[in-house]
Amino acid sequence: MMLTRMNAPMDSYLQPSIWLDYDHPLIQQTLHQLVPVGSDEIRTIEVLYTFVRDKIQHSYDAQLNQVTISASDTLREEHGICYAKSHLLAAMLRACGIPSGLSYQRLTLYETAQSGFCIHALNTVYIRQLDTWIRLDARGNKPGVDARFSLETEHLAFPVRQDIGEVDYDVNFSEPHPIIIETLMAHTHSIRMYERHLPDSLPLPESILPKK
Repeated sequence: MMLTRMNAPMDSYLQPSIWLDYDHPLIQQTLHQLVPVGSDEIRTIEVLYTFVRDKIQHSYDAQLNQVTISASDTLREEHGICYAKSHLLAAMLRACGIPSGLSYQRLTLYETAQSGFCIHALNTVYIRQLDTWIRLDARGNKPGVDARFSLETEHLAFPVRQDIGEVDYDVNFSEPHPIIIETLMAHTHSIRMYERHLPDSLPLPESILPKK
């Protein structure tokens, strides 16, 4: 899917923040271990994506109750739901000078519209040599889910079925959407939050910039 709108200037996708806290010592130490000096940009993106996808567990898949929010929390605890994992990947990419943001989808919670909907988070990454943004889904794979790194074709965790009310939001957010942070901060039990309290739609901000 083409990301057609941005909610902030380009340099905002490189900045640290309270949730994308790449200046945290643990993130800096981990980057030093993962990314060799002189690594090219594409290889760096693939290494960091694979690390967050495979080494940071999805809290619900692993049945872990703690709610993680910030990038450093997620790295320290080694788990998070898709929201927290997207925060970690964006932070790590930005720390390497690679613009990254957040993208969202509205998906069914359990396969059918009757089961209700939830918001799913993934990442945007700017590829300089192609002058384009791509999306990567670091949710974590499992039977039936096979998200992969690709510059040509999206290989995300879940296909969007518009005919049953699912939505691919075309906005590239520089910071986590407020409703995502509100949800994470309001709960202390990840499993209950995931099963009953995830937002089911995403209010869009009034001010949206055209794509770079």
